[in-house]
Amino acid sequence: MSGTELGTVETRVPARLDRLPWSRFHWMVIVGLGTVWILDGLEVTIVGSIAARLTEKDSGLGLSDSQVLTAGSIYVAGACVGALFFGQLTDRLGRKKLFLATLVLYLIATIATAFAGSATYFFIARFFTGAGIGGEYAAINSAIDELIPARVRGRVDLVINGSYWLGAAGGALGALVLLDTSIFAPDIGWRLAFAIGAVLGLGILLVRRHVPESPRWLFIHGHDEEAERIVGEIEDEVRSETGQELDEEPGEAITVRQRRSVSFREIASTAFSKYPRRTALGFALFVGQAFIYNAVTFGLGTFLASFYDIDDARVPFYIALFAISNFLGPVLLGRLFDTVGRKPMIAGSYLGSAVVLCVLTILFLGGSLGVWGFMALLLATFFLASAGASSAYLTVSEIFPMETRALAIAFFYAIGTTVGGITGPYLFGKMIESGSDSQVAIAFFIGAGVMALGGIFELLFGVKAEQQELEGIAPPLSAEDAEGEAEERPAPPPRTRRAYSSPGMWVAAPVAAVGFEREVRAIERALAEHGGPVDRRELAALVGARFWGPGRYGAALRAAVVSGRAQRVGRSRFATGRTSAG
Repeated sequence: MSGTELGTVETRVPARLDRLPWSRFHWMVIVGLGTVWILDGLEVTIVGSIAARLTEKDSGLGLSDSQVLTAGSIYVAGACVGALFFGQLTDRLGRKKLFLATLVLYLIATIATAFAGSATYFFIARFFTGAGIGGEYAAINSAIDELIPARVRGRVDLVINGSYWLGAAGGALGALVLLDTSIFAPDIGWRLAFAIGAVLGLGILLVRRHVPESPRWLFIHGHDEEAERIVGEIEDEVRSETGQELDEEPGEAITVRQRRSVSFREIASTAFSKYPRRTALGFALFVGQAFIYNAVTFGLGTFLASFYDIDDARVPFYIALFAISNFLGPVLLGRLFDTVGRKPMIAGSYLGSAVVLCVLTILFLGGSLGVWGFMALLLATFFLASAGASSAYLTVSEIFPMETRALAIAFFYAIGTTVGGITGPYLFGKMIESGSDSQVAIAFFIGAGVMALGGIFELLFGVKAEQQELEGIAPPLSAEDAEGEAEERPAPPPRTRRAYSSPGMWVAAPVAAVGFEREVRAIERALAEHGGPVDRRELAALVGARFWGPGRYGAALRAAVVSGRAQRVGRSRFATGRTSAG
């Protein structure tokens, strides 16, 4: 190990990153890194939407139904291999090198898919497309979580992962046009679908070149001066954009032993010896979401055609509705993961989706569900499940040390997806081919069961990670004060923890005080200085709310009113609160 250690350094880089107000830099991170999930959604849904076309002889491929589902499994297998291969390189070589390399691989492979002329060629191209996307999962999730402030990390991560479904909706609706033989020939439309993915990927690559290397990765790997320079440049950019000085001192420094690399043996020991309960949690969350999602996503079109006689040309419309519901889950529920908390929200989304899916299955067996009744319950199931599935990536990224973050994501993604993502489409495909309602019901019940198991594991082993610094949730392996600590050390409380009360109401600390204390203080101060009622929009401008991050202004304003430090004096006007006025 001595050959890999470089020295010892004390740094406040994590604290400086977490105190930053929301700025153009963070939007660049989201656009440059987060939009890759749109590509994944596009890839998976295009295959699902054009599945029927690929089985036609004049498509240029003439695949069988089982070959279409096999192509889905091959794509997922490629994603697993890519995640493991590129995940360990991401922890060793850096986030930026790998999130550029994996996107280039995706671009090459998806362009190759558009030129497929045989089943074998198609399978190979899908494997390498999946490998690029799998590598993206590891490189991107780790980079995003290390660059986004802790106070909004949960909702941002969920929305980014949920953006997969924007690509899914786009792929489904685009397929309506691309499959129209009056516009495109049968052997051309589906090829253009993959070409569109390549064009989108190229645009993302151009933005991604400007996203910096993770300063957290840099200081641990002996590049502390570069880490300080990058953070300093980001801070200067934020000051210039906001016209204000950063109003908080960064938190405590951490001391780390810098290393060039961490051995696989130490990584395995970290997961299975130091954090066994967190490891079990990661398995349960990933297996649950991978099974239910890959089974339904790859087989929904075939299911609707087989059991509800939906015309192939109309299948993409139903898939688009399914995708929109999945996107709305993380968007509408995401902020609750930062306020109500990770544990109740993750467990609730997993268990809730399992319950609704069981209701759907019972009614389906009873023959009382028409296509719209089936779709309504399916959309409700995946509205909840999508928030839970997105939180699986967030959870694994947060609960393991920085040196192992990318490989941890890759490892759990690969194992979970191998168990759930490959067997799910295969099992569901066989059940559909049987034409038996009872056989399909078995597949649905299995999906509900594995989701419920994920929720139970979250209740037992979940970690309170909301609004906590990553280094507090799981200290770096190289942190000098990390040795000898207990396996499941609770995350340290935020520096500010106060509870506020108003007549007849008491507000618990996690929502109003801990979550939004800085923002509530700014609202309180602005109202006091203004001296009279202020319109909601004017108040937002006074406090600089556009730099707070997605959704925080509305939540902070509600917290200020509930705690009595602001009061509503009209439909959209506010004044100094009773508590503030004394």
